[in-house]
Amino acid sequence: MSRGACRGRILEAMMLPRFRVSYLALSVRSTAVSSMFALSLLVAAPAVTGTASAVAEQRGTAQRVVSGKVVDKGDTPLKGSIVYLKDDKTLSVKSFIADDGGGFRFGQLSQTTDYELWAELDGKKSNTRTISSFDNKNDFVMNLKIDTGK
Repeated sequence: MSRGACRGRILEAMMLPRFRVSYLALSVRSTAVSSMFALSLLVAAPAVTGTASAVAEQRGTAQRVVSGKVVDKGDTPLKGSIVYLKDDKTLSVKSFIADDGGGFRFGQLSQTTDYELWAELDGKKSNTRTISSFDNKNDFVMNLKIDTGK
């Protein structure tokens, strides 16, 4: 194989996925290719495929926030209602006591987890809302309504 053909294969190989680049770098052992070219291939392989994995890692590390208000049928804020957030992976439940305006907020939520959200006050419960890991938003505003009979 000529030196120019080897360089062409090396440049072409840099565009292949990591496992193919590493395999090609190990299989191209001819006298025409210096060990310096093979070394540059092994060093370049993570750089070529590293950008895609870096984007995937960023999606996993971005944090989500869910906030909103708890209100009754007449849209009056329900101070002191308890808002629950259930992690569908670990089944752990976080709670938040609604403030004077009925407001609540849960932060630092994973993008790769599904959640369930509901509120309770005096034995009455709101409908359960869900946050899907397939939804690409980071900020959710979800108002919860409890039928208090008023």
